Amino acid sequence: MGRTPSRAWRQLRRGGVLLGLLSLSQISIAAAPAGKSRAAVLPSRIVSLNPSLSAILIAVGAGGLLVGIDDFSAQQQPALAALPKVGGLYDPSLEAVVALRPDLVVLVPSAAQRDFRARLEALGVSVLALAPLRFDEVLGSIETLGARTGHLPAAQARVAEIQAARLEVERAAAGRPRPRAVLVLQREPLFVVGAGNFIDDMMRSAGAQNVGAEFSEPYPRASLEWLVAARPEVILDASSEPGAALGFWARWPSIPAVERNRVISLAPGVVTLPGPELDRALRVLAQALAPPEVPPAAGSAR
Repeated sequence: MGRTPSRAWRQLRRGGVLLGLLSLSQISIAAAPAGKSRAAVLPSRIVSLNPSLSAILIAVGAGGLLVGIDDFSAQQQPALAALPKVGGLYDPSLEAVVALRPDLVVLVPSAAQRDFRARLEALGVSVLALAPLRFDEVLGSIETLGARTGHLPAAQARVAEIQAARLEVERAAAGRPRPRAVLVLQREPLFVVGAGNFIDDMMRSAGAQNVGAEFSEPYPRASLEWLVAARPEVILDASSEPGAALGFWARWPSIPAVERNRVISLAPGVVTLPGPELDRALRVLAQALAPPEVPPAAGSAR
């Protein structure tokens, strides 16, 4: 069953996307209200400590303001690879951040970064904390960063495209059977998508019953015995581990998804980044969940 993220982190130092999701699940302090700027002066030197926020800044046209990023942002965003790195999601370097002379640091208010935020503010560094855990909170973060950087029209346009894609996907799924599905973030140890997060929101929009929603944690550790007993009809495998998903899950032929050949590999990061491309993520999920005999009305995944 579920395990506290703090214990799980020790097993996930190579987990990449999953580490980022676990950081979101540990949000502990208030974030800025969506769509409201906290300062009248636009920033010119931004340090981002979260890959989702880095991706949003690029998407709204503010990527040129970045002067430093976390290590995972560099891995996820090749366009930012040349920027100075200031450390990991859970261990950013205060000295490295301050040395870049930022007039704004953007981060997710996780428990791991609570003290770091306080130390930055004590030094007079402006901090914008955003919490993109649920689907609507991701959209709010896009608008907030757009407004804070002077790119609100671009942010609003991106949000409108995502909202239109969600409506399109929901209309296509209406009236169809809703398969019992599980989205796997990591196979060994097993982590899945639970309740109360943007991926769960998108799975429901795309027509799935998320069997992992019985867990109260957003991204819980589960047992293989639990997954076999849950009998998902579709396995969406977004893990970055080597080996074909079907080959791994074929070891449990009693799972309906295996029996019916509905084990579907998803490229890591496509549906698991709470960033500016949720329209693409929705279409990928819609295509994966559509009945095999029915072409997905939401269009082909990009």
